[in-house]
Amino acid sequence: MNKVILMGRLTRDPEIRYSNGENALAIARFTLAVDRRFNRREDQTADFITCKAFGKQAEFAERFLRQGIKIAGCGRIETGSYTNRDGQKVYTTEVIFDEIEFAESKAASDASRGGSGMSGGYQSAPAPSPMNAAGDGFMNIPDGIDEELPFK
Repeated sequence: MNKVILMGRLTRDPEIRYSNGENALAIARFTLAVDRRFNRREDQTADFITCKAFGKQAEFAERFLRQGIKIAGCGRIETGSYTNRDGQKVYTTEVIFDEIEFAESKAASDASRGGSGMSGGYQSAPAPSPMNAAGDGFMNIPDGIDEELPFK
């Protein structure tokens, strides 16, 4: 079984491309900074994982994901290789997401992106508490997302 579940923050805005042809397919590429759960030292460390999404998930990424936003996703690991210009074989590993969702409230996301200085390196935001969550404690759903929902 090849199944991956990740939660982390985007290190930059997703890069979106569209395939050629009559039925162009959206392709999103981004990197997630994922905290390491167990660390013998007290230093916070993260793994930076290359991720891709296709179709509706890529369109979702294009519309709603930005640097610093915390997301959770399910997918699979895909490995590959190619020969670079110097004739050396390069091996690749990336996660292909089938599902992506927000992993924190909008208020917590805005707070962590606003003054955190993401350009200076990876920083994690504290978990949102009910007191500083938006309104009723749930994240506000962005306008226009109801067309993406599988139910109405």
